[in-house]
Amino acid sequence: VQLQASGGGLVQPGGSLRLSCAASGSISSINIMGWYRQAPGKQRESVAQVTSGGTTNYADSVKGRFTISRDNAKNAVSLQMNSLKPEDTAVYYCRLWTAARGIQWGQGTLVTVSS
Repeated sequence: VQLQASGGGLVQPGGSLRLSCAASGSISSINIMGWYRQAPGKQRESVAQVTSGGTTNYADSVKGRFTISRDNAKNAVSLQMNSLKPEDTAVYYCRLWTAARGIQWGQGTLVTVSS
């Protein structure tokens, strides 16, 4: 299984971006997909997760601004990011967890929030 992420870029503070990630191949119907991010000099942190059943979890720093969604038929997950702040600048990584294969990471996509 490979995870292909897209959608990063440069945006001004207050702007919006949408990240997308699709898993190729067959994956377990029970899984968790989500997004992590890593800012320069900082540890990777969880941003948002969504289970195959639709339960979501968000980091406090993004609640009310980011929305995670998934398409189980396409094995895809998206992250709609609104009201972006400079502190959201980071490399964003798509992550997939399944019981069979554990954690798998996609390649990072850079989000830069700057005027």
